[in-house]
Amino acid sequence: MLKLFIPCDSVARAVGADEVTDALVAEAERRQLPLDIQRTSSRGLYWLEPLLELDSDAGRLGFGPLTAEDVPALLDALSGDATNHPLALGRVEELPYLKSQQRLLFSRAGITRPLSLDDYRAHGGFEGLARAIGLDGADVVAAVLDSGLRGRGGAAFPAGIKWRTVRDAPGPQKYVVCNADEGDSGTFADRMLMEGDPFLLIEGMAIAGLAVGATMGYVYVRSEYPDAIATLNQALKLARDAGYLGEDVCGSGRAFELEVRVGAGAYICGEETALLDSLEGKRGVVRAKPPLPALQGLFGLPTLVHNVLTLASVPVILARGAPFYRDFGMGRSLGTMPFQLAGNVRHGGLVERAFGLTLRELVEDYGGGTASGRPLKAAQVGGPLGAWVPPSQFDTPLDYEAFAAVGAMLGHGGVVVADDSLDMARMARFALQFCAEESCGKCTPCRIGSTRGVEVVDRLIATTDISARQQQAQLLGDLCDTLQYGSLCALGGMTAFPVASALKHFPADFGLATSEADS
Repeated sequence: MLKLFIPCDSVARAVGADEVTDALVAEAERRQLPLDIQRTSSRGLYWLEPLLELDSDAGRLGFGPLTAEDVPALLDALSGDATNHPLALGRVEELPYLKSQQRLLFSRAGITRPLSLDDYRAHGGFEGLARAIGLDGADVVAAVLDSGLRGRGGAAFPAGIKWRTVRDAPGPQKYVVCNADEGDSGTFADRMLMEGDPFLLIEGMAIAGLAVGATMGYVYVRSEYPDAIATLNQALKLARDAGYLGEDVCGSGRAFELEVRVGAGAYICGEETALLDSLEGKRGVVRAKPPLPALQGLFGLPTLVHNVLTLASVPVILARGAPFYRDFGMGRSLGTMPFQLAGNVRHGGLVERAFGLTLRELVEDYGGGTASGRPLKAAQVGGPLGAWVPPSQFDTPLDYEAFAAVGAMLGHGGVVVADDSLDMARMARFALQFCAEESCGKCTPCRIGSTRGVEVVDRLIATTDISARQQQAQLLGDLCDTLQYGSLCALGGMTAFPVASALKHFPADFGLATSEADS
């Protein structure tokens, strides 16, 4: 019997994975050919989806990207020498894109069935939780601190310090909140993990809860992720029935429970305090800090807030030890990061590597350059409010400090590639318009400054008078300073990044000479 694997990931399904599966079933029935088809998570090699894998003595052999029309010829090939099929890729693990990665978070991607506890356990699942249960909570916190893990959302704050603060904070109840409101353009790692390896997130949150003394946790997922929401809810039931959640986690005598809560699609709810307001049933509005959520968070009680990738990094730290984890990376950026390649790129997908590879390696070696074949113009790193990085800075290591030094940030690891046809003045306007539409309205720089910024860019583009254009460019630069340093949260503060970087690196798109933009 042929054993085949096809992803059930929503991107794979969007490009035809379900149709390929249906065609395989129908054609196999017509031929009376026994097949064992398993729906797995995705490898994250999205330009090859739908990707079918065949179990063989040599390992898993890949074929893709497939369509339903390819199925008859594919089954003909599988009955003989499958390597002769025109869509044959060879051993999937040997593909250069995948072989050179360092997958810790996504080690099970494309291998396991998302809702199979047996698959998860067979590939190291719940080993971290088992070790955490055997330790005092303070020792678990110490392990996270020693690993050098930093928040993977944007601020890159040391995770262990947050854990210690919540653990030491007094309160009758504590919470763990997972920020799964993945709203940045070009990002999909959270969705991939929740759809493809939900038990990893559950395990990470359970470890966090036991370590800091929280008995309740919430996963706040954006409404645009229906498949992730459904998968998480099913996974929670399975984990609860198996004793990994509930009043007595794995016989430890300690309780931890989890619920999924669905957001209504507001970008501002990706900011942790606005998310907490939303969880409480309020309109998502940014809170002033202090007090910090670690001391007064959800319902005014100590709350540990992390995003998906941060919490999902915890099981491997506990299972394999802090020294193992911190051996990956460079400087203060330790461990691995799932970078997500999107936009005008030939090989879009997920690349998990230790911090330190360059943006050029990511975009050119993994991404293969632009899908259009035109010259690269820039890459926006860190979401819609990330800086536009020109090719002259592509040799910058993907490291928190190195990117900060060039006026950029890694954020959630999304990288959107653009060719030389992109108009950067229009992108600067879009960033300001995006901020105006998504602002919670609490602070003046974000609420008013973003709207005035759109007007300034419009005037700058429209005028043909050199003096007026210089004046508007100066005003735009001043406005970026006000947004960056005067906004209450990162929405307004980071809007300056794409605008200022576009103005600095691509002045011609604004009708300016280089010296005018620099001034």
